[in-house]
Amino acid sequence: MSTTSQTPSLPVPAHAARLRDALLAADFTADGLLELLGAPAYAALARSETVPALRATRGDSPLQTLVRLFLLQGTVPAERAAAALPLKEALADGWIEEEDGEVRATVDVRPYGGPDGQDWFIVSDLGCAVGGAGGIGSKGGHAGAGVVLGVGGASTTLAGITIRKPVSAALDLGTGSGIQALHAAQHATLVTATDLNPRALDFTRLTLALSGAREAELLTGSLFEPVDGDTYDLIVSNPPFVISPGARLTYRDGGMGGDDLCRTLVQQSGERLNDGGYAQFLANWQHVEGEEWQDRLRSWVPRGCDAWIVQREVQDITQYAELWLRDSGDHREDPERYDERYGAWLDEFEARGTRAVGFGWITLRKNPAVASGAVEPSIVVEEWPHPVEQPLGAAIQDHFERQDYLRTHDDAALLADHFVLAPEVMQEQVGLPGAEDPEHVVLRQNRGMRRATKVDHIGAGFAGVCDGSLSAGRILDAIGQLTEEDPVLLRDRTPQAIRLLVEEGFLLPVREQGGA
Repeated sequence: MSTTSQTPSLPVPAHAARLRDALLAADFTADGLLELLGAPAYAALARSETVPALRATRGDSPLQTLVRLFLLQGTVPAERAAAALPLKEALADGWIEEEDGEVRATVDVRPYGGPDGQDWFIVSDLGCAVGGAGGIGSKGGHAGAGVVLGVGGASTTLAGITIRKPVSAALDLGTGSGIQALHAAQHATLVTATDLNPRALDFTRLTLALSGAREAELLTGSLFEPVDGDTYDLIVSNPPFVISPGARLTYRDGGMGGDDLCRTLVQQSGERLNDGGYAQFLANWQHVEGEEWQDRLRSWVPRGCDAWIVQREVQDITQYAELWLRDSGDHREDPERYDERYGAWLDEFEARGTRAVGFGWITLRKNPAVASGAVEPSIVVEEWPHPVEQPLGAAIQDHFERQDYLRTHDDAALLADHFVLAPEVMQEQVGLPGAEDPEHVVLRQNRGMRRATKVDHIGAGFAGVCDGSLSAGRILDAIGQLTEEDPVLLRDRTPQAIRLLVEEGFLLPVREQGGA
């Protein structure tokens, strides 16, 4: 196991409010950084490439000083630091340290824009920005097994897909630097954050304090062990999902064989949800020889829950091993050691019959009607590698509400109901130039999942006139008269197409309407 010779001590949040005021006064925010650095240097910083940002911060303004300290993690003269932040308090609380008149940061403090324009700050270990080409710890920071990462693509993805309705109790399982807990604090009365790594909870405390958010209940332990029998309205987790041989790095390696940690997390979450509550995870899963990956994931869904599982990416085992070996910086070590670790990954996959690894989102909803047997569970497992529009939380909640609607409406009920075309759905006609009729028509969403679906001329005409004023049945009758098709046959064959358009969010049922 990788270790560090000495775990660095962390700041305390005693004067976090004063430090926050100083950061905001200097415009040390996501917008302020973009204006100072410019788009190319700002984007490079997200990749842990610091040279452009160094060139943009050669002055002595408070903002440039703060960027040098907390993002670029260099030293600045103490007098410059005193002009940018409350030096005495920052030194006393441990945010910075001074030696021979030079000041350096002890932690990474990264501006982060909240969903409603809030100015937040994510606190993490030095040298551990996610996404750098050099690997974790490449800047000489704390690179041991207990490293705590800052903001990365996975954490922002989970924040974007999370359903943000007001709830009484939310659980951030495996909180890391506290990003999900910070989001949850905006719409949950009580937030509980857990992590196997005690240092992560200290960082979460700092993130919440420096961002001006309410305190959370912080508990140490693995999976659901720390929360005893408590239940929640929302559970979110960006767990250590990496499928690896062993558990060298706590922030990413689950310590269970294969994808067992993700499976266990999903299966155990059902009994921790209140009725109507949601659990949302990022996960990796194995594609095993002789097994459909969709069936594997369906078997994870706990009793009494609906589920929507989306596979966003698939990597073969060599790509996967190389990705995470670079993540940990193993490619910078001795080549023989690198080859040995690479071989260990492939041995692990071979022993388990794994031919590829999938990555994606898992959303569960606790449904009392499913638990009682009144309705069958809705379990949708699909592959969607295409671009989407974040945030997706509202679209995910709408998905489950549409499933409820479809389960309670047979074909006759669909024809009696009224529908409207969803906002920002466009129609595309595909065919040869000059042709009298298109070869086919495509409906395309410009929001949410950004789906596209092919429809025939009946489906296109039906969707085009859905404004809620007429029932589906009456629209089909009118289409039958215009096209001289038998309206009875139209009513018989069209509900399946309507059902698909509703399921995928192209058509929205209008409530409190009736009459066929």
